[in-house]
Amino acid sequence: MESSTNFSRGIRCNSETKFWGIPLISIAMGQDIEKGEIRGHAKGIIAVGDIATGGLAIGGIAHGVVAVGGISVGIIALGGLSVGIVALGGLAMALCIALGGLAIAPIAVGGCAIGFVSIGGLAIGYYATGGVAYGIHVVSYSVQSSEAIRFFNSFR
Repeated sequence: MESSTNFSRGIRCNSETKFWGIPLISIAMGQDIEKGEIRGHAKGIIAVGDIATGGLAIGGIAHGVVAVGGISVGIIALGGLSVGIVALGGLAMALCIALGGLAIAPIAVGGCAIGFVSIGGLAIGYYATGGVAYGIHVVSYSVQSSEAIRFFNSFR
């Protein structure tokens, strides 16, 4: 791996192995205070850094096929704020399935779930089930829609 490892100047390492001109592994963190440049953007098949872009991206801000970070955007996104096809996190927004404290997606599961099918403490959706549920077909402690019961029982 070629690298710059003086930690007071941050770190940037890229593997010599490349696919389609992209490093297999890229690690970049911190900044070079003397030069005033940020070294923290890692770009590779596997990327780890303050900002990470890659197939597997891990960082404070991560975007890629699988993204893991404080803010993550990807096909599969895991993090504090996650946006993707499938998203898991504190605030998870997805095109398909979201799981999190606040989950927003067609299928949403979480503390507060908003979606077509919602399961959570507070569930809002066409089909919704939870402690407090709002929607067209609802199952909650106070409402028992026969259509919602039939729908949710079909997954057992």
